[in-house]
Amino acid sequence: MKYEFLFEKRRIDLEQLANNVSNDSEMDHPSSSLKKDLLSLMKIGIVNSNILTTFTGIWLAIQLNGLDILETLPKAILTIIGSSLIIAGSCVINNYIDRDIDPYMERTKNRPTVTGNIKPSVTISIGIMLLIVGFTFMAFTTLMAVVYAFIGAFTYIVLYTLWTKRNYTLNTVVGSISGAAPPLIGWAAIDANLHFIAWMLFLIMFIWQPPHFLALAMRRSEEYKRAGIPMLPVVYGFEMTKRQVMIWVLCLLPLPFYMQDLGLPFIIFATILNIGWIVLGIYCYKQKNDQKFSKLMFIYSINYLTLLFMSMIVFTISF
Repeated sequence: MKYEFLFEKRRIDLEQLANNVSNDSEMDHPSSSLKKDLLSLMKIGIVNSNILTTFTGIWLAIQLNGLDILETLPKAILTIIGSSLIIAGSCVINNYIDRDIDPYMERTKNRPTVTGNIKPSVTISIGIMLLIVGFTFMAFTTLMAVVYAFIGAFTYIVLYTLWTKRNYTLNTVVGSISGAAPPLIGWAAIDANLHFIAWMLFLIMFIWQPPHFLALAMRRSEEYKRAGIPMLPVVYGFEMTKRQVMIWVLCLLPLPFYMQDLGLPFIIFATILNIGWIVLGIYCYKQKNDQKFSKLMFIYSINYLTLLFMSMIVFTISF
């Protein structure tokens, strides 16, 4: 089912709007640096956060297989660089595709693809080049790492950006596949025969993303509505979205108990994080304050992911 009615509400000519934003940007920010624009184009925040999950996959593959860290260091470095370039390239192409809707959203209206600081032809060239260089680095690791990297990039660019993002409320779930790929890439680069724990890392990342992005969608629902993006809170409202957020968070609760290879301290710590998220969600839900719910759940989700994956590394250092 497509939500064409959302697009009918868009009365403003997108190209004219982009030109206006571009002119205003040139007047207000004459000293805008190329470096800043490039980092924005690559969504450097997303790239950096995925370095942690990729490294966790690498680290656990080394630890649980009893491998020598120094011997695996070259592959680890190639993987971090290669996967980061692939993610950056995918994000650049995402910006190229979304340049018509980004002017409608506060957090994206100043991207260089909207302001005109970087031309569309240059943008797509940068994206393709980053992908080529990234996959070249990955080719020196393992075939399976390349396969998982390709699946991640293909899902993000084609299945998410080009297809589901503008047509279905399930776009968040589809996008979660690409977001969950980095731990598999990291692990497969060291050990092509993926351990059960590697798939648990994938599952954690996959389940974590819907509550994270749905909370963000609640905060930005009016912007998504203007852009014609059928996010869950736009199409079905906040109550449905909050219930969905809580269901996804609850699904995280049993996962640490399947990761006994990481030790009891990790299981306890991860369970505390999960219970904390559930308690926070119940508290915010009872407050009947949609903005408070979305803000606190979003902030907790960011800290949750960072602490959880860092704990996997810390609790396995002594292995």
